Amino acid sequence: MHSSATSISAVSRIVYWASDVLVNVLPPSHQTSIFENSIKSIREDNYGSRPTFITLQNAADPTAALLQHSGSSLSSLTLPPQRSVLARLIPHLPELSNTALVVSLPVSDDLSDILLVIHSFPYVLYSHTVQQAHDNALLALRLAKHEKKPVLHIFDNSSREEEIEEVSVQSLREFLDAAKRVLPHTNGHAHTNGHANGHSVNGNGTNGSSAASSSSDDSRPDSPVAAPVIEDDHSSVDLFRAYESASLSLVALIRRPVRPLIRHGHSHPSTLVFALGAATASGDLHEHAFVSVSLLRPLPPSRIIHEIVSSVKRVVVLEQLWSWSQKWTPLFLEIVQAVQRVDASRRPTLKRGILGKVEGPVTDAVLEEALQKSSTTSLSIVGTIPSASDAPVPTPQIPKHESSYTKILTHLFAERLQISNSPDLIPSQGEDVTRPEFALGSVRRQSEERAEVVRLVEELLQTAGLPSEIHTLAAQWHSSRDDAAKSRTSGEKLVSALETSSFSHESIPKILALKHHLPSVSRWIIGSDAWSYDLGASGIHHAITSGLNVNLLIIDNLPYSERAGGDQSRRKKDIGLYALNHGDVYVASVAVYSSYGQVLHALTEADKFDGPSIVLAYLPYTNENVPTLDILKETKRAVDAGYWPLYRWDPSKEKAGKEPLSLDSESIKADLQEFIDRQNHLSQLVASQPKIASEIVSSLGENLKVARQKKAQQAYDALLNAMDGPPLLILYASDGGAAEKIAKRLDRRAKARGLASRLQTLDSLPLDELKQEEFVAFITSTAGQGEPPQNGRHTFKALNAAAMKSETLFSTLKFSVFGMGDSHYWPRPEDAHYYNKPGKDLDSRLEQLGGERIADLGLGDDQDADGPETGYKVWEPLLWKALGVDHVEITEAEPEPITNENIKIASNFLRGSILEGLADTSVGGLTPSDGQLTKFHGIYEQDDRDIRDERVDQGLEPAYAFMIRCRLPGGVCRPEQWLAIDQISDEHGNGTFKLTTRQTFQFHGVIKRHLKPAIQDINRALMDTIAACGDVNRGVLCSAMPELSHLHQQAFQFAKSLSEHLLPKTTAYHEIWLDKKQVAGDAVKDFEPMYGPYYLPRKFKIAVAIPPNNDVDIFTNDVGFIAIVDKEGRLAGFNVTAGGGMGVTHANKKTYPRTADVLGFCTVEQGVDVAEKILLTQRDNGNRKDRKNARLKYTIDRMGLDNFKNEVESRLGYKLQDARPFEFNRNVDDFGWKESFDGKHHFTMFIENGRVQDEPGKPFKTGLREIAKVHKGTFRLTANQHLILAEVSDEDLPEMKRLLSKYHLDNYDFSALRLSSSACVAFPTCGLAMAESERYLPILIDKVEKICEENGLRNDSIVMRMTGCPNGCARPYVAEVAFVGKSPGAYLMLLGGGYYGQRLNKIYRENVTEPEILAILKPMIKHYATERQEGERFGDFVIRAGYISATTSGKEWYEGLGGEGVHRVVAAAA
Repeated sequence: MHSSATSISAVSRIVYWASDVLVNVLPPSHQTSIFENSIKSIREDNYGSRPTFITLQNAADPTAALLQHSGSSLSSLTLPPQRSVLARLIPHLPELSNTALVVSLPVSDDLSDILLVIHSFPYVLYSHTVQQAHDNALLALRLAKHEKKPVLHIFDNSSREEEIEEVSVQSLREFLDAAKRVLPHTNGHAHTNGHANGHSVNGNGTNGSSAASSSSDDSRPDSPVAAPVIEDDHSSVDLFRAYESASLSLVALIRRPVRPLIRHGHSHPSTLVFALGAATASGDLHEHAFVSVSLLRPLPPSRIIHEIVSSVKRVVVLEQLWSWSQKWTPLFLEIVQAVQRVDASRRPTLKRGILGKVEGPVTDAVLEEALQKSSTTSLSIVGTIPSASDAPVPTPQIPKHESSYTKILTHLFAERLQISNSPDLIPSQGEDVTRPEFALGSVRRQSEERAEVVRLVEELLQTAGLPSEIHTLAAQWHSSRDDAAKSRTSGEKLVSALETSSFSHESIPKILALKHHLPSVSRWIIGSDAWSYDLGASGIHHAITSGLNVNLLIIDNLPYSERAGGDQSRRKKDIGLYALNHGDVYVASVAVYSSYGQVLHALTEADKFDGPSIVLAYLPYTNENVPTLDILKETKRAVDAGYWPLYRWDPSKEKAGKEPLSLDSESIKADLQEFIDRQNHLSQLVASQPKIASEIVSSLGENLKVARQKKAQQAYDALLNAMDGPPLLILYASDGGAAEKIAKRLDRRAKARGLASRLQTLDSLPLDELKQEEFVAFITSTAGQGEPPQNGRHTFKALNAAAMKSETLFSTLKFSVFGMGDSHYWPRPEDAHYYNKPGKDLDSRLEQLGGERIADLGLGDDQDADGPETGYKVWEPLLWKALGVDHVEITEAEPEPITNENIKIASNFLRGSILEGLADTSVGGLTPSDGQLTKFHGIYEQDDRDIRDERVDQGLEPAYAFMIRCRLPGGVCRPEQWLAIDQISDEHGNGTFKLTTRQTFQFHGVIKRHLKPAIQDINRALMDTIAACGDVNRGVLCSAMPELSHLHQQAFQFAKSLSEHLLPKTTAYHEIWLDKKQVAGDAVKDFEPMYGPYYLPRKFKIAVAIPPNNDVDIFTNDVGFIAIVDKEGRLAGFNVTAGGGMGVTHANKKTYPRTADVLGFCTVEQGVDVAEKILLTQRDNGNRKDRKNARLKYTIDRMGLDNFKNEVESRLGYKLQDARPFEFNRNVDDFGWKESFDGKHHFTMFIENGRVQDEPGKPFKTGLREIAKVHKGTFRLTANQHLILAEVSDEDLPEMKRLLSKYHLDNYDFSALRLSSSACVAFPTCGLAMAESERYLPILIDKVEKICEENGLRNDSIVMRMTGCPNGCARPYVAEVAFVGKSPGAYLMLLGGGYYGQRLNKIYRENVTEPEILAILKPMIKHYATERQEGERFGDFVIRAGYISATTSGKEWYEGLGGEGVHRVVAAAA
């Protein structure tokens, strides 16, 4: 078939569809390789089996990947045009000598570097046209596959496209699999009988004529110059015969000549030119003959002699070698050796030359001009040779991901840092400078030179008559020579004194010549697959045994998810074990995306250690485009699973009598502690009572008997039940619990009908056991983008794999499936197939694999009147009928489902069985009911969702951990409390903490045994966690407003009094967490005077705002108090609001966000009472049957605002005054320094999304700790997740500014878009998250702010918020632009919120991914930039411009969703 192609695309297509394994090495710049670009388009085709595709960094060892797949029938390696990459392969070619391997190497211009290594390959092909590259790619693959030898295919990397004829993929595979052709015996020379591959002496063999257009091509006199037969080397002959055989097969396929030497021109020339390079001979050569070399190895002398006919008097060898450093060139030597076999009387003269860049075909005139210009000794040059200065020195770029480590080194060591193999040295020292071996030699030389400096200074100090000033300075340097700071300053003073002194001594000029060695430096060698040669065990051995004070940072890029594909013999993490065995080497294993602080400790300790240091650094990524988020997830999996342990080994501590090993992996420490505890317990038992040991062992038999008896009883009970009906297995897959509830109800009903019913999750039953089942009912919900739930995915994958193989798994299975989904969740027509996709797929797969459907597929739809119950009520009777139990009469009433209301009333005022659950160390979590109760105590049970699948694969329970939220009224924190929070996060959490949108602290990653110590530590810091969550009043917000400190103090005290007054009164919190004793017996019962035993129907939130800044988003809270100032500037009272709330359920129109209404005005003294009466009205009137409609916002809409207000005023005993005027103008924070009326200074700093942690370039956690140690004021947390350093006095201002600057906390030079953004936590800890939020929003803003900057909007605030689910923790529904997660990578997009939080936004698109978000925002932001009115905000503009309609109330939130006018998406409103 004919097509237009480049040499890269042609070769890529051949090697991709022909290879079993394809390894692609990236170029040194770490950009996407030219092969990868071509392969991306090739992958879109479907021609059956695809290769295992592996991408390697530029300096990685490709041999490891190739040997890992050495069992494959055909492997391909694609390389960038770089000698060093190929050179790294050469030492390992003996290991690959019997491997079917094709190395494809594109070249451009100079071939010097490449031809240095060609003698390491048995076969080397060269192509200079696109068609030839295509044909030789085929030839190389067949040679490799049939001869089991590596083949090097070099081809011209021209960007030009040519029309070529390509073979189909089917023909390609048939060609490679065809049997090898057998050639006649050659008797020691390469062309007996003149017809191998068509090379007849008269030019009429099977291979036809040459591809050149001249009729004279390949027309020769009857005999070559050498009449006798030229005997070739036997090994060369065998290789060449294999080449001839493969060529014949290829000719039969493509019907084009395939020759090792392609001749053009005159039939009996006097001058014959052999050319190796990208030059094409003219079709009308009349005086010369031109032979293009296609086969470099093996090239038997007989083939060369065959081309030199008797008329040839002169042979010229042209090679495209522009920087060849040796005397003789490869092709010239081959031809010299061949010609020397010719009788001297008939031997032509030889001349060599350089093939430069030639414009157009090579003609007689071009050749003659070049030959005449050259003398008898100089080289002939055909074309032009570009100047070496024209070619830029290739400097590898340190990839952005790996710069996370180099930035830390720079941050720690600054001007002391010396990376001895830095790519920056390449222009001055050459490409080899990046090799660790080269760098180690440099370090040795530098160390010797510094030792010489020390010796010279010591010699100088012993000199008589040395001036006292110089003596003092020399002594100071000598005593501080290893001190990082002092050696530099004392060295500079010494140099200055020596340069100006008149004193003469022979050591002085030597010292000055080596003055650059006076400062103590931190020497590092970095081993990185991306820009440095790989550091293997041999390199480590040299470094360790050198005894040099040098640090090696070795970066491992292998992702944890691809660990099975790595070469186990070359694992970098095992280098640590090798180094540890040496005993006197500092060794550390670190991961910057797991523990930044541990990296700092390790690098600092390595620098201080006197001797070799090895730091193994984990950075799992495959290419530059891998998102940082993926690296973080891979790191977490590797560290938490123990694949990449975090540790530090410092031998110097052992000498000081300290423990040399620091184990920093929390998960490993926990497992180790559990093991030690268990071992200690058994040891103590055996030690104190030796007979117990035998009893422990003997009891195992008794336990086994008990287990057997229990199993027998279960079997007997099952047998009795089965007499009434067939056995039924119910398998369910559920994420949120809805499908699980229906499955449990079905199980109860089945037992009531006499069926032997069993209930399991789908993934808990192996497929082999499912094959043996008879009657099975499947119930599954829908997750994400039409995906099965988490606890059913493995079974789905197994069923799909079996279906792909057309297997028949089930012979006895009789099944029915009930699926649950939401037909409106994916409203676009192209997404309609996601509705109930798991249920539909499971139903069809089971039938396809041999199962018999006994009841039709049932589908439950959330959009039906009764939700999924509508479809379920149709499906369940069909199941009973199929099982023959539809006529069984059920007389026993079904138990009512257990709800949160049942849990609360049965909890004994929030006690439940929490204490017992904490004592149970066999599991990492609590019971579901206790999980609901701990929320009232400020605790959420979570698990690490990044590693959930990994834990399932390992047969482990989820990695349970807990989130703890503090109660911090008004968000005011003292410095000593900040230090306590910082310490708690390190000792009990994951090393970070979160500033939340509720102005408090949140810890994540607290394991169960750390819960109680953590809460006790929080209480010691005079804080608590009670009522931070749960169906009670939660933390009360208060505007930060540093410039209005007098008002803030009053408002803060009011917020604090509100929080204290509305606290639950149960003593359960103090009993469980603080070990306070409960009153014995039932004489005194706990009592909740305000909440009662049921507490509230749902959570309750209060905020206090100080106009003009609505930074607390007052209208999103259940109750709000807007501060009103009198004429004297004092706080007069509050306007009271009620009915705000953010939570929504996707596609459930009974749920909606709502902004609060203003009820009226109250005085400061009345405020607490007003809040209580609103709370009590909600307590008594809220919906306790449906938690999705239980918030105060729904109560007000159901009662009516006037009725609700009347009820509140009735409870108050007085009416609220009319609301007073107020004005808000923003809800974002004011960053930078502000001064309040009392002369105190306040600095608002930007903490992106509230995450306090140390990361490269942002050591915020460390910085804030250092500030808290000396700060005399307070910290104020803002509701936008930022932080205010408050109440700084004039005398402390310089120190605060210095510390802020040192730790980069004074930087708020970000786009206004970023400064106005916020996100919830979402993955990996939040159990409700459907998509990323905190980890993804900064990445999205990177791209959106570029659009803003392009349109001159860098400093224009647009409020953008993101949440991972619709519950609205980051208050997305009042943002100007918001994204609410629906599934991984997919979001609702909302527009039109009020800039100061006064108006709800509205759904603009119901399902957008990042490309769609950017495609929507780019023209919209440009439109806003060019057509906005003076002072018009983005949220107002999109309404005026007709993108979306304004939302007037919560109940009307769904009206007009999907856009307005031309911007409307019809499907969104369907």
